[in-house]
Amino acid sequence: MTALKTITNYLSLIKFSHTVFALPFAMIGYFLAVKITGNILDVHKLILILFCMIFARSSAMAFNRYIDKEFDKKNPRTALREIPAGIISSHAALFFVIVSSLLFITVTYFINTICLYLSPVALAVILGYSFTKRFTALCHVILGIGLSLAPIGAYLAVTGKFDWLPLYFSFAVLFWVSGFDIIYALQDELFDKANNLFSIPAWLGVSRALILSKIFHSLTIIFLFYAGMTAPFGIIYWIGFAAFISLLIYQHTLIKPTDLSKVNLAFATTNGVASILFATFVIMDLFIHK
Repeated sequence: MTALKTITNYLSLIKFSHTVFALPFAMIGYFLAVKITGNILDVHKLILILFCMIFARSSAMAFNRYIDKEFDKKNPRTALREIPAGIISSHAALFFVIVSSLLFITVTYFINTICLYLSPVALAVILGYSFTKRFTALCHVILGIGLSLAPIGAYLAVTGKFDWLPLYFSFAVLFWVSGFDIIYALQDELFDKANNLFSIPAWLGVSRALILSKIFHSLTIIFLFYAGMTAPFGIIYWIGFAAFISLLIYQHTLIKPTDLSKVNLAFATTNGVASILFATFVIMDLFIHK
């Protein structure tokens, strides 16, 4: 197997393209901290934050694939994933998790003390998520908590202290991710029920799960609105806010209880575009609005 093919397989294992969900919000946390503290743009620290995001997410995603390998093998939708298909061995995947986790902790050492001390806590959340589908339908919320660490984590990397403003963005991410993960889980409602796995769709059914997803996304809008009202933002922020809301609403028009054919469009494409677009407008506003 060529080196390029190996790299491609591991990028597929961790769904590297899905980094686009949390990474833009980490950039919001970073640039928000730079703006508020009046610090100069520290490219070295920005690179360290990017590496933290990559290593943390890589370890979490690979661990999820490792833990779920037996279920993935039985599920027709996931049977061709790298581990059940034999493309990557389970031992290799576990080794990848360990290395990625150690690299994550190592990078936090070069950022600041609080990030280093909190790194095991962050790992416990993002790795622990993989077990939650075995005992609670709130697994989607745990995933949301994991990704919500991005904006506050990046803010801590710059300031070394907690503040409410980045936490509003973290709460927004929590409910945004929880909401769209419920949509993604609609595909496995029957499989989850048959295999004693917990999820909101398996618990509430498709129709009520979609209602709860809408409620979560409404909470996302509330937190982003509150962040915009309490921070030094101008019109550019609100343009991004409107675009983000529009894409949230759009994804819900794509999914109906009787038609789940556009789940991937609603889950991956729409949310990826929404995240990048919103972060772009927020960061622009921070450095254009006085």
